[in-house]
Parts: sequence; C-alpha cells; structure tokens
Amino acid sequence: MGLYLRSLRLVQLRLVAAIARLGKLRLAAEACGMTTPAASRMLADLETQLTTELFERRPKGMVPTPAGEVLVRHAAQLVRGADAMSAEFDAHLGGEGGSVRVGAVTGGALAVVIPAVLEMKRQAPLVDVSLDVSSSAQLMHGLERGEFDFTLSRIGPHDYTRQFDIFPAQTESVLLMVRRGHPMAEAGPVALADLQGALWTMQDRGAPIRHALEIAFHEEGIDLPENLIKTASVVAIMALLRDSDVIAVITQEVADLLLSPPYSADLVLLDVRTPITIEPYCVLSPRDRIASPAARRLLELVKDRLASNNAR
Repeated sequence: MGLYLRSLRLVQLRLVAAIARLGKLRLAAEACGMTTPAASRMLADLETQLTTELFERRPKGMVPTPAGEVLVRHAAQLVRGADAMSAEFDAHLGGEGGSVRVGAVTGGALAVVIPAVLEMKRQAPLVDVSLDVSSSAQLMHGLERGEFDFTLSRIGPHDYTRQFDIFPAQTESVLLMVRRGHPMAEAGPVALADLQGALWTMQDRGAPIRHALEIAFHEEGIDLPENLIKTASVVAIMALLRDSDVIAVITQEVADLLLSPPYSADLVLLDVRTPITIEPYCVLSPRDRIASPAARRLLELVKDRLASNNAR
C-alpha cells in the first residue's frame, strides 16, 4: 500500500484535490482537463488499489471519507507545490523570477544600476536582486570568484578580455564639495594650490578617484594635501561635511544625489579651474558562465540606461 501511494501520479492527486474542492466529479474532471468517464475510471482505480472508498456519494455532492481526507490533505499540498514549482520555473526562464547579484562602483550604482533595478522590479517584482557597492578592486576580486553576475567597475591596466565580456560605460568627473559656510565656498574659480592646506577627505591610495586627484595635484606641481581623512563611505563623507570644513572628493553622481530633491543638502561644489576626470568604468560579465534569464534581463536594462545617458 505504501509503495502504491508513493508512486501516485500528479494527475491522480490533482483529481482527488479537485473533487474535494468542487464536490462534483464533472466539475473536477473539467478542472483537470479530462472527460467525466475518464475521471470516474481513475477514481475507481484509486479506490480499488487502496481497498477503501475515498469519497462518499451524496445527493448534493461528493464528500471525502476519513481515509479520503488524509489523501486529500496531502494531495492538495503536493499539487500546490507542483504548481508553485511550475510558476517559478516559468518565471525563471522568462526572467521574471530567480535572482541576480550585481556589483558597482558608487557612480555606476547611482547613475545606472539603481534606476535599472527599479525598472526591473516594476516589470518583474519577484526577481531577487542583490546590489553590492564597493571599490573596483573588491568588485573585480568578487567577479573573479564568481560572486557577481556582472559588475560596473574599473579594470585598470589589467587585460581581462579573455575572462570577461567588457562593455564600455562612461567617464566620471571628480568634484570637490564643501558645506555652504566653508571659507572657500564663495571664492570663485580656485586652483588646487589654494586648497592644499585645508582638511580633505578622499579614498585611500590606489582608488581610481584618489589616483585622478593625485595626477591633478602633480600637474599643478604640488604635493597631495597631508591633512586628510581616508574614507569611501558616502555616509561618513556626509557626516564630515556636516561637522567640519572638510573638502570632500566625490563624483558627479554623488553630488547629484546630495544636492537634488528630496535631500537638497546645504552643500556646495567648489569652482575648480581645471576639470578633473576619472578613469571610466565598464560593464564586465564572465565569459565562462551561463547567465540566468534574470541576470541577462538586468544587464540589458543597464546597457540601455548607459546608452540613454551617453546620448544626452
């Protein structure tokens, strides 16, 4: 008996669950996509094999017997599980379910990835999206270890063309931000030499934004400021700007976030005489792994967003 029950087909379980739910064999047969005679034969075969009646035939419909209630309860659970599996599998193949993990530098996250993720969640709310905002070095390390489906990061001097598909993204500008009451806030166009003795906050040595600033100071023939606080945290930078006369080194995307509604922070950008640009970031995806439909869908949204931004 136990072996027979363990080998029941899903269509048999679906019929039992439908009879209990609808109370009529004809309605249950229609719900299961079969004829009434076929449903009757299937139920009769079940009751013969189990040597007991599963439903009591009454004038107003069919009601499970005590033995039938046991089978109905488990059949309904198994049918729901199979239906959920089917729906999730279809959603996965269609890019409307499943999961995707993406990593991005701060500028890429703000300008491209977050808008793309929000668009994807509007189209496919069930997709599980993870976003890691970090430095390019950490993102590349994670990408090589298989921790991301794709990243928006800088590749530096390394040749990754054999490992990853590389899609050019966009160049970022380096900006200098201070609180509105800073002594240099209303100074007009300034040279880096005018700011060398101030308190600064910037990323640690090796970070692309720090490297861009080092080049800018070198081109003006002066050393990098010595009075500095090293951090890449936007939250820490905001706190420093609130509580001190620090000069913060940020990208255009961070400036847009802080200065635009709904935040509209009481901060200003210094008017630097010579523009400072940073090495562009790229979209990198592994060549040796098959991306999930959800990952491919988000990747296309990211590329569309980049194309739209670059066309402006």
